[in-house]
Amino acid sequence: MDFYRIQDKIISWEKVEKNLQKALQLRSRGFSQQEVADRLKMDRTFISRLESIGELRKGQSIACIGFPVLNKEEITEILEKQGVDFILLMTEIERREYANSRNGTQMLNELMALIGQIRNYEVVILIGSDKRLRLLEGMIDSQVISIVIGTSPITEDKWVNPEEMQKILRMIKDAR
Repeated sequence: MDFYRIQDKIISWEKVEKNLQKALQLRSRGFSQQEVADRLKMDRTFISRLESIGELRKGQSIACIGFPVLNKEEITEILEKQGVDFILLMTEIERREYANSRNGTQMLNELMALIGQIRNYEVVILIGSDKRLRLLEGMIDSQVISIVIGTSPITEDKWVNPEEMQKILRMIKDAR
């Protein structure tokens, strides 16, 4: 445990961290800043400042799904830095391993659950082949931004332009 002496007080970092997490959890569950402040005996302005310190992005909730992505780590890092809420990127090998480790029923159930999950995001960025993207676009009610990386069927990893991804994320951020 980390303790800090500040004049005549002993401060527990663990207690600070737990209260910060509790405040953010309550806010993410829909409680107002004032309700959180009242519950945790804090000033409302502190809650506001806490949100400002940790803010990665304002605006719409974003999901990104794509495969087969050659530069998966690079694109994932860009998405994470911009605060994208849900990221699922795979290489061709990962996609094949995923598909081969499930039977038809499991695969269908997981895909339906995934589609149900991504429909909750306001913006969905899709990366993939032309035919798969058209199919997915028809299943998602959200605003869809498609990045076509090849003609179906794609059987090898394709490079996704990091500058294009950053441009798309800036466009989403500016649209709020």
